[in-house]
Amino acid sequence: MTYRAPLTDILFSLRLAAGADLEDLYADIADGVAEQTLNEAAKFAEGQLLPLDRTGDRAGVKFADGAVTTAPGWREAYAAWQAGGWNAIAGNPDHGGLGLPALLNAACTEIWNAANISFALCPLLSHGAIEALEAHASAALKETYLARIVSGEWTGTMNLTEPQAGSDLALLRTRAERNADGSYRLTGQKIFITYGEHDLADNIVHLVLARLPDAPPGTKGISLFLAPKFLPDETGAFTRRNALHCAGVEHKLGIHASPTCTMVYEDAVGFLIGEENNGLACMFTMMNNARLSVGLQGVALAERATQAALAYAKERKQGRAPGAPETSAIIEHPDVARMLLTMASLTAAARLICFETAASLDRAHRDQDPTRAREAEERASLLTPVAKAFSTDMGDEVTSLAVQVHGGMGYIEETGVAQLMRDARICAIYEGTNGIQAIDLVGRKLPMSGGAALNREIDDMRAIARESTVAAVGAAVEAFAQASDYLLCATKQAPAEALAGATPYLRLFALARGATLLEKAAKAERRENDHNAARYEALAHFFAKNIAVAAPGLAQTVIEGARSVTEGKAAFGG
Repeated sequence: MTYRAPLTDILFSLRLAAGADLEDLYADIADGVAEQTLNEAAKFAEGQLLPLDRTGDRAGVKFADGAVTTAPGWREAYAAWQAGGWNAIAGNPDHGGLGLPALLNAACTEIWNAANISFALCPLLSHGAIEALEAHASAALKETYLARIVSGEWTGTMNLTEPQAGSDLALLRTRAERNADGSYRLTGQKIFITYGEHDLADNIVHLVLARLPDAPPGTKGISLFLAPKFLPDETGAFTRRNALHCAGVEHKLGIHASPTCTMVYEDAVGFLIGEENNGLACMFTMMNNARLSVGLQGVALAERATQAALAYAKERKQGRAPGAPETSAIIEHPDVARMLLTMASLTAAARLICFETAASLDRAHRDQDPTRAREAEERASLLTPVAKAFSTDMGDEVTSLAVQVHGGMGYIEETGVAQLMRDARICAIYEGTNGIQAIDLVGRKLPMSGGAALNREIDDMRAIARESTVAAVGAAVEAFAQASDYLLCATKQAPAEALAGATPYLRLFALARGATLLEKAAKAERRENDHNAARYEALAHFFAKNIAVAAPGLAQTVIEGARSVTEGKAAFGG
């Protein structure tokens, strides 16, 4: 199974998200910089990462005596990754980064994850660690660690989950004790730590949530610490092993070549990031970065699955399509065409939503007007749970459809689409399950600024819908507006019902936003590139009439169906 980075679609989506700011806020990627960067990213992904994807899935990782050995070719690929400067794209120039936009990094992230998600997970966590350290670490910690992580010389991890504390971090038990020299001692166990141990880099920098003895209960008593695998010796070289180790690796459904580790801390030396008892706020800086990246993983796997299914459907001949004189390629059968259009339109919509989120992050950091910057930050906060949850749900659905298009050949491992389906399944779970994303959207993001951020998003959708000739686009937007009005009241008056409707509401948000962004893309493509305009017009038309038409029903579920959830315990005998 091959993959070719869809550079035309990615560049078009990037320009659409950048909009009028392309020559202003994005001047550093104008004049061909974006095109050149993405061309090189595609060469690296297709030439070095893609060939390792299948072998990594089969070989997995090896664990022995506390050490993890990655799959054959992994170390060489990571060395090439580091030498190419790919880890530093969006890093702060003060620490050796290139300082390029999050939007460009998002486009590269899609390409790398499509070629090899197990490999791309390692830098994904490093990028999140960079964000957290830049925002919250002391000058001394930044000086010691940031440049090495930005360059890729060292890697970063996120240590949250414990056996008894998954999404409920209030239950975590890892302890931190103060040392006289200002450092801390960490004791406890963490599970599901991606790249917690490996042989790709000389040092691994763990960001660890722990609780001090005098900390208040619950999440208000959590602190964040930096605990490196190696500490400096008397000469300043990082050769002294810290008191932490990997106790085992998980045997997983997918992403076999990515080590998912159990980490044990036994009086390990750690350094406080931010303030004591304020660790969760610091960690969320890292998690929000990771959530967009995970959304892009969903886009990436959906894109690769769509390419595979389309290629197979053009070659595989079965039956006669309506009106055909002889055996037809299965793409000629209407139901197969429907599946392929579903895959392509969902993938395109998810990409546009993710890129809009990345562009909002850029505007929040780059716009010199404080009002516009604040509004962009609010928009990024609003869109992040939608980008993460919808895109990873689409990854599940589209990879499953790829198996269906392949028929029996999809269910066996040789064609490769079964691996894509296995790999995609985790994305809806980690970095906050998609149900948690929906709760975050309804409970925290909708009420921001009294609902102003939400209303700005609805106004933008309505402006696009007014120019559409497809009634389903406007109907989707109005269904979303109606459900939004209901939830803004329900979160105060009937919070349990509001949360019961959160997941269908997030899907409704994504359908309205996806339909309008595809409509916007179709119009922009018609103006800029007439010979390719038919592609986005077809995708926008199909999405509106076959997918977004679910919006009114979802609104009804949000408004009228939530009580059946809260009152439905009788179905389980309770």
